[in-house]
Amino acid sequence: MPLDPQMKTILDQMAAAKAAAKAPAFYQSTPAAARAQMARQTAKGEPAAVARVENRAIAGPGGDLPVRIYTPIGGAPIGALVYFHGGGWVVGSLDMVDQPCRILANASRCVTVSVDYRLAPEHKFPAAPEDCYAAVKWTAANTAALGAAPRIAVAGSSAGGTLAAVAALMARDRGGPRIDYQLLIYPATRRELDTPSQFEFAEGNYYVLSRADMEWFWEHYLADAADAKNPYACPARAVTLKGLPPATVMTAEFDPLRDEGEDYARRLEADGMLTVLKRYEGVTHGFFGMPSILEQSRRAIADAGAALRTAFAD
Repeated sequence: MPLDPQMKTILDQMAAAKAAAKAPAFYQSTPAAARAQMARQTAKGEPAAVARVENRAIAGPGGDLPVRIYTPIGGAPIGALVYFHGGGWVVGSLDMVDQPCRILANASRCVTVSVDYRLAPEHKFPAAPEDCYAAVKWTAANTAALGAAPRIAVAGSSAGGTLAAVAALMARDRGGPRIDYQLLIYPATRRELDTPSQFEFAEGNYYVLSRADMEWFWEHYLADAADAKNPYACPARAVTLKGLPPATVMTAEFDPLRDEGEDYARRLEADGMLTVLKRYEGVTHGFFGMPSILEQSRRAIADAGAALRTAFAD
């Protein structure tokens, strides 16, 4: 399909703004400069109303772990959702996903715990997944205090989708806590960067993310080459996906990560896990985080909320 007209307008505006600012691509930048660039691009607009927002710190393996907790409007929360932001494990923040987390909390009727895990290269693998697993354990132990029913889901986009998949693997392998659902939004699942979509979108940065960007992210994230064989870094490396929670996997048509996300969904299904795979046509990597300006983003968040409500239905 061609680009969604709204998506094309957004991409054209982003390309013009980058050209005017002479902003480099991620792979041409430093982590500090890339973080500053992402902060400038964080969606503004009027935030969606929720019943309550709380910033706090919980105990993490590296010290205090910041989280932002969203309590939804509309009655008692039916569960708790632990959400991990994207950004290639190098950039990203709670603010970057504030808008989608607010809308998703209301759509899913779940208390949503957004996690500000440690970033690379200052904190290389396995710092981020260990932080995320700690956040899942904390949430599971505190559902009553959060006012939520004792059901847990994990979710995230891009690198956050990877971390959600990894948190599910960790919980399975380490004997808990029980995770009832996983929502994986265009996750990176392997280091090789050898799928057709990686090459289809290898050049340039018009489509938000390029193969060169992914190379840059992986190089900053992994401590050494052996880490690429670790399923807690690359979940596609898991020997089996049996025993994992049911899943919804969302991908974007114009995204280098499209094929590896879809391959992971097919593996989940082949290993007997109830899995819904949905590709959003005409949109690029990052579209889920654009609800204030993109109808397809609002539709995807609504779909995610519906999937979680169904999974948590009594």
